[in-house]
Amino acid sequence: MRPLLEIENLRVRYRVMGALKARFMGIADPFLDAVLGVSFAVRPGTTFALVGESGSGKSTLARAIMGLVPAASGQIRFDGAEIGGRADPGLYRHVAMMFQDPIASLSPRLTVKSLITEPFLIHGPRAHNPDAECRRLLDMVGLPANLAGRYPHELSGGQARRVGVARALALAPKLILADEPTAGLDVSVQGEILNLMARLQRELGLTYVVITHNLPVVRHISDDMAIMYLGRFVETGPTDAVFESPAHPYTHGLLAAQPQPDPARRRQQVELQGEVPSPMQRPPGCEFHTRCPRAATRCRGEAPAPRLIPPRAVSCHFPLA
Repeated sequence: MRPLLEIENLRVRYRVMGALKARFMGIADPFLDAVLGVSFAVRPGTTFALVGESGSGKSTLARAIMGLVPAASGQIRFDGAEIGGRADPGLYRHVAMMFQDPIASLSPRLTVKSLITEPFLIHGPRAHNPDAECRRLLDMVGLPANLAGRYPHELSGGQARRVGVARALALAPKLILADEPTAGLDVSVQGEILNLMARLQRELGLTYVVITHNLPVVRHISDDMAIMYLGRFVETGPTDAVFESPAHPYTHGLLAAQPQPDPARRRQQVELQGEVPSPMQRPPGCEFHTRCPRAATRCRGEAPAPRLIPPRAVSCHFPLA
């Protein structure tokens, strides 16, 4: 089966200072690499999770797929066709994005009805009956029709998130990029949103790329996952395999830091030390060696190449699995 989404060696860079200032200061490369050398594929009808600490490049990667930020190099293919380096209006008919802040992503000047039916006005085809389309979309996400006249500030966090889901579904996309879909929500509401997304995936055949640092959520909803560190993938593979037997020390540290609900089980000692280095001053060799309990001389001078340890791929000289 052909992947719906394919990313190959993607690189996203941000300029951090002007050319004149950089030349005056003797800086030859005044850029910050937010995403560096990332490759993965997403199968139709599945959920792919991007996991990592804040600032690891997860949201930037999603925005690059949508064309909201330009890619410096690499390829993005959707349904077999390569996507250009800029925002493509045609792409938005098949790919939608749910942004991290459910309320801030909704215009405060528009009602729920206007927000949900806006995609029809921009990308077409125009809805023959906007009222009917609004009711249909609200019903799909479990919201009453009388919310159509409300403004974003009149919604709860869970309602705003459901409106974001309804807006994403307006043009019947094949792929939805969900950036922290449960962020800022109560635990019970988180479960409702995750169950809603799972139901819509079953009924509509949706494909998800979910960006999160919530590992219990990842294990609950995803088929495959990738662990990001400083803009790179350090481990990718089926979710069950990664959780049961993590191969990269960083993955092991993230999983060990999760609290256990069973009081009879003692949590493994968390081994990660120190802070994440700045992307402007990347450590030589393996970029994780400054925090890795297994670091050796080789790690400090040689960057690890991805290696296949079935069924996952890992970038580490001394993998755990």
